[in-house]
Order: sequence, then C-alpha cells, then structure tokens
Amino acid sequence: MPLHLEPREVSSDLENARSVLIVSCPVCPPVSLAMQKNSPFIDFFKSGLKTRALEEHIKEIREPLEQRGIRTGVFAKYVPLPTMCLWTKGQRNRLLKSAKEYDAVLVLGCDSATYTVQQALKDTDCQVIQAMRVIGITNATVKFQFPMTLHLQDKARVPHSKGRGNK
Repeated sequence: MPLHLEPREVSSDLENARSVLIVSCPVCPPVSLAMQKNSPFIDFFKSGLKTRALEEHIKEIREPLEQRGIRTGVFAKYVPLPTMCLWTKGQRNRLLKSAKEYDAVLVLGCDSATYTVQQALKDTDCQVIQAMRVIGITNATVKFQFPMTLHLQDKARVPHSKGRGNK
C-alpha cells in the first residue's frame, strides 16, 4: 500500500543552502511519480531497477540548484530494508555519515521518511526539508510487459480518510 505523494515546491526552503543531499524512499515516490507522469514503474532494459519518473524528478531538482552553484548529491543505500520508515540503525548511521558534508537534506518521501531523516540527523546542523506531501494512498494493478517492464494500470489515488475510519 504505497502512499500517494506529490512534489512540493522547495526552492525557497533551500535559499541559504550551499549543498543539498537528496534522499528518496524507493517505494512511494517512484510509484507516485510513475502514476503522475504515466510512465512505466520499472523498465529494466532502459533504467534497470530504477523508476525513470523518479530519476527525472531528481534531475529536475538538481539542475537548477547546481546552476545556482549549490553542490548536490544523492543518497541511495537501501539494503537491507528499502522503505525509509523501516531503516535499521546501520542505514541511519550511513545517512548521518553522508549528510555531514551537506547543509541540507531534501527528503523525497512521506512524513515518516522525513522523521527517519530528522532522527538520524538530530545532532547535526543539517536542515531537513520534506519535498513531497501525502495526498492519499495509491492503488493500481501492476501489468508485466515483455521484456521486463512493469506498468501501473487501473491507477487510482484513494483520498485520505482524515481519521474517519470504517464503521
């Protein structure tokens, strides 16, 4: 059950940054962006296991920052648990080690992913900025297309219930 996320405008949040590390959860952001851009979730022979829509989004974030002279990097350590909300202490320590070289960390993920980053970096001066917001839950049917492409079909964004629950 991936959360459905949409990108936030964060350029004003990064006004004073000289360096930005981009950290993305590899589950909800790629699913959401693939749905929004109507592109394959996985196209193995073109992008490997990376989602092209997410890679393009990261590029769209990095290019204007680098044009302003801001150094950027991407943190992508997902082993053994990919979802940021379930990272091990070791994964959090690897993020801490990488983030020490940056002024800001831009989180492509939900509130829980951002919380993970905030907790990992709580003893640093690194600014943590959430670059996506939750707008619902994603529901889709995955369709396998030869050779090794996964498309999302029958896509739907299930709106937040805002605490109403089922009766």
